Amino acid sequence: MNRYPLWKYAIIVIALLVGAIYALPNLFGEAPAVQVSAAKATVRVDTGTVARVEQALSAASITPSALSLEGGSVRARFDDTDTQLKARDAIDRALNTDAADPSHVVALNLVPRTPAWLSALHARPMYLGLDLRGGVHFMLQVDMKAALERRADVLATDLRNALREKNIRHGGIQRSGQTIELRVRDEATRNAVVDLVRAQFTELVLNETAEGSDTRITATIRPEAARAVQDQALKQNMTTLHNRINELGVAEPVIQQQGADRIVVQLPGVQDTAKAKDILGRTATLEVRLVDESADGLAAERGTGPVPFGSERYLERNGRPVIVKREVLLTGENLTDAQAGFDGQSHEPAVHLTLDSKGSRIFRDVTRDNVGKRMAIILFEKGKGEVVTAPVIRTEIGGGRVQISGAMTTMEASDTALLLRAGSLAAPMEIIEERTIGPSLGAENISKGFHSVTWGFLVVAAFMCVYYMMFGVFSAIALGVNVLLLVAVLSMLQATLTLPGMAAMALALGMAIDANVLINERVREELRRGATPQAAINAGYDRAWATIFDSNVTSLIAGLALLLFGSGPVRGFAVVHCLGILTSMFSAVFFSRGLVNFWYGRQKKLKTISVGTVWRPEGDATPAKAD
Repeated sequence: MNRYPLWKYAIIVIALLVGAIYALPNLFGEAPAVQVSAAKATVRVDTGTVARVEQALSAASITPSALSLEGGSVRARFDDTDTQLKARDAIDRALNTDAADPSHVVALNLVPRTPAWLSALHARPMYLGLDLRGGVHFMLQVDMKAALERRADVLATDLRNALREKNIRHGGIQRSGQTIELRVRDEATRNAVVDLVRAQFTELVLNETAEGSDTRITATIRPEAARAVQDQALKQNMTTLHNRINELGVAEPVIQQQGADRIVVQLPGVQDTAKAKDILGRTATLEVRLVDESADGLAAERGTGPVPFGSERYLERNGRPVIVKREVLLTGENLTDAQAGFDGQSHEPAVHLTLDSKGSRIFRDVTRDNVGKRMAIILFEKGKGEVVTAPVIRTEIGGGRVQISGAMTTMEASDTALLLRAGSLAAPMEIIEERTIGPSLGAENISKGFHSVTWGFLVVAAFMCVYYMMFGVFSAIALGVNVLLLVAVLSMLQATLTLPGMAAMALALGMAIDANVLINERVREELRRGATPQAAINAGYDRAWATIFDSNVTSLIAGLALLLFGSGPVRGFAVVHCLGILTSMFSAVFFSRGLVNFWYGRQKKLKTISVGTVWRPEGDATPAKAD
């Protein structure tokens, strides 16, 4: 009746073992560290960088507690923050010889102290939020006016091309702010322009003004189209920031929209505000231009003459200069995807680009009209351009698939694709608020949260032991297992724990004990009715299960609603709340019954059970079979 088969005990043991292993890394805490990552797409972080960092630390008489290459960045761990700051300065001097053009980002960070044997099992601690771990917080204001002006500029260019294709003559197109002005000289041209705009440029609204014999047509973006442009700019900026920070593995970022034109960025663990700004500003885009192959251009390329008017000088990765024309044929705005791969013929590392329909058309026309000439693909990062490749156009290239290759390694091809996928910001942003939360404040928050959970657990466990005796001890052990499993699941999911999450953890303790209270009281009720101890235990668990299930399902529904419709701290609370409900159902019912069965189920002639005082109805002479 009250015996578990061996396989159920095996499940309990395995759950406890797995829970202990994956919860254990959270006990080791975090150590101050210096993280080194590439500041340019052309810079490679590898074992050679590790050797340079080790050499710089040795020259400064600094010994790190650990030094490793993880996910494309070097992490040096230290015992205290003073050593961390000294190491950061030493590494920065060694790697960035030119302060105006740094090749590496050397940032302060926090890394787990997890032992190697646990890391080998992929056991990692939970991520800690900004309020627990410390880090930097930014609020950025998106310049929506610039986004609308950029959109108006694109529409003006598209309108000019459309008029040229339709062979509609006009007196010139110019953009002024967010408006596009067009002059026409006769009624027939005016009608053709209006029909074209209404057919192909539905997001524009037209106003006409007579100026002598001419008509000035002013096109402005419709309000609903302007709102769509602003929403898209905000989303693209958030995606760009998320991709840039997330793919480089600098931190576990929180990037959220606030209001109609603001973005909140939180970088837990990053203590250097200047470096965090540098990371946020690192976006890249490309431009396609023709190489200036005139006599003056070739002379400037050889270094025997000045750069001709209308051209610019950029360097290739090997330091060789290339003179390109100022006219931009194609930009990163026409890029839909960028993936690292290999050249199908030479098998060299390459970057495969996918262009949108407009970019495909432009690229096809450019390659068709300039066969035999060189075309430069320039990568711009932090305002500085570098020629990735400058191949000779052999034939017309259509289909929207473009490949750039050259003297690049597999890592460089991957980094270049990463930067191009991240893209450029749709609109400029300005940091209007920034603050740094130090690790000491985070440690204080962790201490307070830990104490609240600990004292809550101890008080609940003490009450259960006093009130329900041995069954209270079983309940307290099950409650401890619940905390263990909850921490283990959060660690395995790599969830981010914040102060609201710790509040949800404390709440989960109170809710988890409810199930054991229901079971213990049900066992008491069965004893009052005169059931034998073994029958009372069996009936207590079986009949309490329906109530426990119903109450937990309703709580889970409320938690899922918070998870789906909440944001920020509310979602953090909801995640821990929902997981706490699931782990409590396992520990309070399945695990606690396993303990009771193990303790009492072996006794064939059980006379009494320790479930606290059992009150008998008045006049009932049946003895209570409990201690």
